[in-house]
Amino acid sequence: MFRLRCPDLLRRLAWWAGRTEDAILAIALLLMALIPVVELVGRTWFSTGIPGATEYLQHLTLWIGFLGAMLATREGKHLRIAVAMSWLPPGVSRVVDCLGGFISAAVCTGLFGASLQLVVAEAPGLPSWTAKIIPDFVERWLDPFGLFESGSLTTVGGWIPIWVAEAVMPFGFAVMAIRFILHASKRGSVRALVGLSLPAMILLPILFSDSASQLVLPGLILLIVAALLGTPLFILLGGAALLLFWGDGVTVAAIPAETYRIVASPIFPTIPLLTLAGFILSEGHTSERLVRVFRALFGWIPGGLAVAATLLCAFFTTFTGASGVTILALGGLLLPVLLKSGFRENFSVGLLTSTGSLGLLLPPSLVVILYGVIAHVPIIDMFKAGLVPGILLIAPICLACIWQGFKTGAGRAPFRLREAGAAIWIAKWEVIMPILVLVLIFGGFCTLVEASAVLVVYALIVEAFIYRDLGLRVLVTMLVKCAALVGGVLIILGVAMGLTSYLVDAQVPMHAATWAAKHVHTRWLFLLALNGGLIIVGCLMDIYSALVVVVPLILPVAESFGVHPAHLGIIFLANLQLGYLTPPVGMNLFFASFRFERPLTGVSRDALPFLLIMAVVVLFITYVPWLTVGVLELLK
Repeated sequence: MFRLRCPDLLRRLAWWAGRTEDAILAIALLLMALIPVVELVGRTWFSTGIPGATEYLQHLTLWIGFLGAMLATREGKHLRIAVAMSWLPPGVSRVVDCLGGFISAAVCTGLFGASLQLVVAEAPGLPSWTAKIIPDFVERWLDPFGLFESGSLTTVGGWIPIWVAEAVMPFGFAVMAIRFILHASKRGSVRALVGLSLPAMILLPILFSDSASQLVLPGLILLIVAALLGTPLFILLGGAALLLFWGDGVTVAAIPAETYRIVASPIFPTIPLLTLAGFILSEGHTSERLVRVFRALFGWIPGGLAVAATLLCAFFTTFTGASGVTILALGGLLLPVLLKSGFRENFSVGLLTSTGSLGLLLPPSLVVILYGVIAHVPIIDMFKAGLVPGILLIAPICLACIWQGFKTGAGRAPFRLREAGAAIWIAKWEVIMPILVLVLIFGGFCTLVEASAVLVVYALIVEAFIYRDLGLRVLVTMLVKCAALVGGVLIILGVAMGLTSYLVDAQVPMHAATWAAKHVHTRWLFLLALNGGLIIVGCLMDIYSALVVVVPLILPVAESFGVHPAHLGIIFLANLQLGYLTPPVGMNLFFASFRFERPLTGVSRDALPFLLIMAVVVLFITYVPWLTVGVLELLK
């Protein structure tokens, strides 16, 4: 009897645990939006606020990042370099899954140990008893450099010990390791085999401590192979950081320390907040209302509906970032509209694929904010520097749509003032959103984080209470989906920052600057090489991890050639945008192939003309710095 009921009991417990996890994440996301708004209202009208609001918000970001990463592991939603190898024979596929699960669980175990190291170092009182209860070999693994002796009490909001807030890191990595084991196979024997990764990772630093440097290269090769077979990207970056620090005899606690530093930075809450705003807009019927607005305003132009689709995608991308959300959210809606208006299918698919990241440089773009944080450039300056290049990237695509309209006679409808007025009136609450954000940011009424929170609360009120597109169940589901995406992105950023820390400590940027000064003799040649290199990076890495890993490496080189940091940022982001469309591994090509149910080769061919147009604009932006630096000076 017990044997029959035990699986049912376990399934029930797993179901309740999952629902509890979802509820905690949904509440945390809502709190993240409410705290800055309450702080802003209290400070503005009542001359008071929430004590420690900034610290609460920073550490909520940390918790949402790790709990969201746990959720992404549960749902199999982590970002990957390669798609699943479904074309492999079943036997080979099981071996690949087993290998990927083993490596993923092992890396998460190593990151768990590194995070535990950091937490113990921050927790006063623990050093006095750890030596009594932790065997020597475990203490050697956890604390090879005496971090137990450096604990000091600091708090969040004046009352929560900092180590309690940081404890989500080891907890999250431990849960992810277990979930990778459980996902490896449904067969108990395979799970047991993958589960050996946990003791293997613990014993590795002990058994091979004298030959650590010799294992770094084979370990990196194994990680790269696993990534190409579909292992999550954060496993590649986190595993590489673990190997490199271990090989140099440096404490691996530097990885979670850097993760904590960047994820809990004051400006970082904008990432989950703006992502949440984008999800709210995409889950409601915002896209349908805005399609009507853009059709009414631009439908009279030859190819006007394609122009409207371009502008609408650019609008959405400014809120969602270049993560393919725009293609997934709008592709299914806009493709039938374009086809019905007379546009050819290959043109329509190519247009929607290329416009999936078209608003990348315009405020309040997430990636512009992230670049400003990493490069220490004021966010407002980055927004100003990106205005003209962002418009220049959109304008030629619109001209191509107009030319296509002249050529085929498609996508044109007479302008009707009454229809335009009605469309704008119905969508008025959504049309003013970008104006609201720009006024809040550039008017100096609040911080960037507060403006992002105001946008979330505003979008939530509009979609749930004015238009009533979001019921409670849809809202909770949307919050969970958003948390999984945010967690998948933030965990990459965190471990990538740890890897970047090693590269900076190893003086890789300085060596690169020296090499460039010796072999690249002109600024223009450096910029051309930079364009090509960044397109390759954009093909192989998502834009968030590329920013964290690559920007610190090229900043010193760019400075040696006199490239302004704001100009470098625009070049960087524009080229990564091209990488998203570059065959055969551009990320937006995969999203479009999935959304439009077309072969990857066909989508790549359809997007190629738009890729070439954007490449010409990117070269123009690169070699005419006045478009960024000059405009920045004019707007100061």
